[in-house]
Amino acid sequence: MIASPDRRPFDDVRHLVATLPSGDTSAAIAARSRQAELTKPAGSLGRLEDIAVWLATWNGGRAIAVNRPLAAIFAGAHGVAARGVSAYPSAVNAQMLANFSQGGAAINQLCKTFDISLRVFDLAVDIPTGDICDGPAMSERDCAANMAFGMEALAGEPDLLCLGDMGIGNTTAAAAIYAALWGGGATAWVGAGTGVDADGLARKTNAVETALATHSGHLGDPLAVLARLGGREIAAIAGAILAARHQRVPVILDGYVTTAAAAVLHALRPDALDHCLAAHCSAEKAHANVLERLGLTPLLSLGLRLGEASGAALAVSIVRAAAALHSGMATFAEAGVSGRV
Repeated sequence: MIASPDRRPFDDVRHLVATLPSGDTSAAIAARSRQAELTKPAGSLGRLEDIAVWLATWNGGRAIAVNRPLAAIFAGAHGVAARGVSAYPSAVNAQMLANFSQGGAAINQLCKTFDISLRVFDLAVDIPTGDICDGPAMSERDCAANMAFGMEALAGEPDLLCLGDMGIGNTTAAAAIYAALWGGGATAWVGAGTGVDADGLARKTNAVETALATHSGHLGDPLAVLARLGGREIAAIAGAILAARHQRVPVILDGYVTTAAAAVLHALRPDALDHCLAAHCSAEKAHANVLERLGLTPLLSLGLRLGEASGAALAVSIVRAAAALHSGMATFAEAGVSGRV
């Protein structure tokens, strides 16, 4: 088939967003009914009960269990990093990829501890995106291609997808995305990231302000915001979130950068994240505001600011516990325990 000359790179993405499947309400009702019959006072397991129902709603009709969780890390390089917006040089991108492959990173230990598969996606860390202060990070075509690449995270058919990121300078890109989507200026969204000092924070804030000015007049479309201000890893994460929804795979979102990808989809369609949980509220100062705007209540608050799906991997243990409680506990009738009078 010959593509229409009028077809734009983002047309397929917009179609995917427009055709997002709804959750399985009958499965949710059945899960709530079972919760009411388990040997515990009603609601006594608090949010763990809600998580079990969420799994039932979004796991594609499978049993309420987590048997094949996957932590997917998307790694990218940012042109804006050359402006001194991070405490670390861009060379760290390739070095961390080697560290992941050798099993030496924090996420490696967490995945081993909680029996989570790990895949790391290298989105050309040796080729930085465009400097967002001077022009677009990516063309529309490149952005759409990276979104499609992110969809490959579903190839192994996980039953729970944990999404994370790695890329020097990417909290600058994330802050720019939030400012473009929600306003408030750079200072509302820029934080310390990997631990920049006061001078670094000033450079970071200036970079976001400059980027917003450079792209003013072109930021009315959330996908244009992603292409112009984001990064390859952020685009790939957005694609993974979309693919998971269409394949009915529940998602756990990691920290500040990962939720920037989610924010783009939320701006396109407010219910686009119904299949997602927020793993944690990070130490990045604006993350709590981000999660509130997205309607996501984090499972954890541990002061994390590492990225690389570390918070999401920790949250897997909670989701697994919720599933085990739901499926393994006896009902009042099965246990011969008297119910509430």
